[in-house]
Amino acid sequence: MSTPYTYAAATPGDHYLDGNALAGLLSQFLPGDPTLHECRCPACGSTEPLARALVYLNCPGTVIRCCHCTAVILQLTTTPTATYLTFPAHTTLRLPPDR
Repeated sequence: MSTPYTYAAATPGDHYLDGNALAGLLSQFLPGDPTLHECRCPACGSTEPLARALVYLNCPGTVIRCCHCTAVILQLTTTPTATYLTFPAHTTLRLPPDR
């Protein structure tokens, strides 16, 4: 599925970072540089590196959204006893092969 290369429009109240803010958070779970892993959005089907995602830190946990349609592609929540990675249905994260 071909999706035009556009980015989601921010609203004045949006406070987000790009996906490079995920490097430290996700490096403990994913091999290599996690911001380079490609993620396919469950809503619009766009595939982009996590570095291009919209990262919202001022939520309960961290919410990562698609840069094209702003659909949630990943949630990261840390509690005193565990860290939870939540992928909405049909989200795909492509990991590189072991080297």
